[in-house]
Amino acid sequence: MQNVSMLITEIFASISGEGTRQGAPAVFVRFAGCNLRCAWCDTEYSFETGTTMDAAAVLAEVGRFDIPFVVITGGEPLLQEDGLIPLLKGLNAGGYDIEIETNGTLPTGAVQEYATICMDMKCPSSGESSDPAHLATLRACDMVKFVVADRADCLFAEELLASRPTRAQAVFSPVWGADYGEIVAFMMERLPPARLQVQLHRILGVK
Repeated sequence: MQNVSMLITEIFASISGEGTRQGAPAVFVRFAGCNLRCAWCDTEYSFETGTTMDAAAVLAEVGRFDIPFVVITGGEPLLQEDGLIPLLKGLNAGGYDIEIETNGTLPTGAVQEYATICMDMKCPSSGESSDPAHLATLRACDMVKFVVADRADCLFAEELLASRPTRAQAVFSPVWGADYGEIVAFMMERLPPARLQVQLHRILGVK
């Protein structure tokens, strides 16, 4: 296995709160470092703090939990692709199902062989932006997530889905503390090609 170091903030087990397998027990590998600073980010501690680990060390830690589903998250894990690819190969060889959470600013082609993708396309309330061109690269097994705070975010997501068709399933995920009723009303009125997905981990009060 290639010995490339990664900066890892934490590795822990929890219920998957979002993504294609919401509600499933998972091991989370949180990569340190991010190229965005979203207004509503709830993992700011991952921007800088981390432990240097190679793929073998991460695999050993993941194996302690005996859970077959692994979520690679951040931060932004694709910033550390040189270390991520050997890790994905090791997880794949170990029979793990893998999902990668990414912020839609970087190409995913190099990792799609090993994992499903949950792409968080940034809406106006985040203060950041993703690259809509990446929507065309997503597959039916992948997900595109729009974290929405209000009607303006919902309109942005609806227009983006209309102008940039994607094979991926789409979800509107309300910002924690937003007016869920406003977002549901928008979806019932406009019927965008998406479904509602609330942040299950926040509701359950788990990491």
